[in-house]
Amino acid sequence: MTPVTRQDVLGLYRKIFRIAKKWQSASGQIEETIKEKEYIKNEAKTLFRKNKNVMDPKLIKQCIEECEARIEIGLHYNIPYPRPIHLPPMGLAHKQGRMLRHQEKLRKISKPIYLKSHDEVS
Repeated sequence: MTPVTRQDVLGLYRKIFRIAKKWQSASGQIEETIKEKEYIKNEAKTLFRKNKNVMDPKLIKQCIEECEARIEIGLHYNIPYPRPIHLPPMGLAHKQGRMLRHQEKLRKISKPIYLKSHDEVS
């Protein structure tokens, strides 16, 4: 990892914890705010630890972009959780054989950048 990339990653990590420190839930309830703050901290720790050994510059860039996208979406909608995508479960192909594998590939490709790591961790 180059020094510039390392600084970017550490800056994102600090930014997430600053956001968590100032976070207010949309409902305004104290219990909900505490729960969301903990979620933000735990999600950041889990994902950063999971990706700490990544050395491929393209993969590092993709992880940084995902992090930035999740931050922006979370701040915009005031929801710390990733926004789900809504695709019909079997709306693209038949339920068997090669078409099913093709459908699974299309679903994986169509997943937004901010959800790439969500299914792996949750």
